[in-house]
Amino acid sequence: MEDVLLRLLKALGSPVDVAVLGTSILRELHYRVMLGPQGGAVIAALRRKGTSGKMIESVAWLRDNFGSEIAVADLARYAGMSIPSYHVHFKNLTGSSPIQYVKAMRLHEARLMIARQSATIATVAASVGYVSPAQFSRDFRRNFGRTASEEVKWVRKHLGEQI
Repeated sequence: MEDVLLRLLKALGSPVDVAVLGTSILRELHYRVMLGPQGGAVIAALRRKGTSGKMIESVAWLRDNFGSEIAVADLARYAGMSIPSYHVHFKNLTGSSPIQYVKAMRLHEARLMIARQSATIATVAASVGYVSPAQFSRDFRRNFGRTASEEVKWVRKHLGEQI
């Protein structure tokens, strides 16, 4: 596996190597992953079977519906798991709790909307699922190190002419 990844990284440094070797190196990487100790879990996830598949479906549903009201109990029920079991499996897959994951998705989507200069901050907050603009502002600052208003000013100063 390590050798394949090293060859892939080296190939990525050259457009010619990517064009000639890229597909075959990726194919070998996929083959090695499928043969490895996690191969069964990867195959189950791709087929959307078992726990891995249910978790992938759950993450996909969250991506499509992050702006809606989300209840972890409903996600767990849909996945056929208890709430504590759902939390454990979700964290194993994503590295965060379901609520932290949704919050991060909402904030990143909001940042994209701000960069596109598509709406006011209050409108952005509501469109990504925040009920309270004040809570949105606190979360935005905690996550990105500046307020949404400061982000708007930064975007206008640095990207305004490019958008």
